[in-house]
Amino acid sequence: MKQIITGFLLILIFITFPDISIAQRTDKKLTRKIQQILVGFRGEVGIYVHDLRKNKTVAINADSIFPTASMVKIPCLIGLMDKIERGELQYHKELIYKDSLLYPGVDLLGSFKSDEKIELSKVLMLMLTMSDNTASLWLQSIAGTGTRINELMDSLGMKITRVNSRTPGRENNRAEYGWGQTTPYEMAILMEKFVKGEVINKEASSKMLRLLGRNYWDEEAISQIPSDVFIASKSGAIDAGRSEVLFINGRHCRYIFCICTNHNTDQTWAENNEAWVLSRKLSRLLWECYNKN
Repeated sequence: MKQIITGFLLILIFITFPDISIAQRTDKKLTRKIQQILVGFRGEVGIYVHDLRKNKTVAINADSIFPTASMVKIPCLIGLMDKIERGELQYHKELIYKDSLLYPGVDLLGSFKSDEKIELSKVLMLMLTMSDNTASLWLQSIAGTGTRINELMDSLGMKITRVNSRTPGRENNRAEYGWGQTTPYEMAILMEKFVKGEVINKEASSKMLRLLGRNYWDEEAISQIPSDVFIASKSGAIDAGRSEVLFINGRHCRYIFCICTNHNTDQTWAENNEAWVLSRKLSRLLWECYNKN
């Protein structure tokens, strides 16, 4: 009788709260393996992993807040696609670049002359593929600024993921986290929503996932995965933090993971930076774990 009552209560809970994942379990063995590679890392680190085939997860400081760095360009992408789907923008709309848009650095768009023309689709490519900051800040403005993008994040259930830069009321957050902020869990869930077709609509989600599959910055986590595997990703880097989020769609595996770091002791930009080494180790561990057969 107790089993019948318990079963009835579980059914009632999942009817009332359909978003609860019935079978999602913590992968304790993988958690221990990941914790081993974290030993000795000099900084804060958060990780979230979701094996989409077996519906198992790993969460280590996954709800802690970290700087997005250039991962903030995923929320910006959603803001742009929302306007495109509403008919307020056209994917191939011709834009006119102005010198006033320049964000000092080594961006490709920054080398344009004032009044040169470029399609919105190409500016979007520069933001996602090259992580061009001049392009990104321009598109953030076109998307309706951080204010509108943050409204979209809230509508998707993201309570922490926010654009801080050039967004009224978020000055204190910007001072602490920079351009944007997120958690490993929320950034991974955003990627998962693309995979499931849950951002705006199925077609828009598919388009955004395809755009995220063209990352120029492929020398860290991506480098540990065979080149014939589809990967959608976005990475971010600031002096004290390095982060990446990836969806990997292999023949024998489908998984998402996000690693975020902050307050790192090693703030160098060499290949052997501790956070980048850790990202590669994690990516290799996950690939080998999910491709044993």
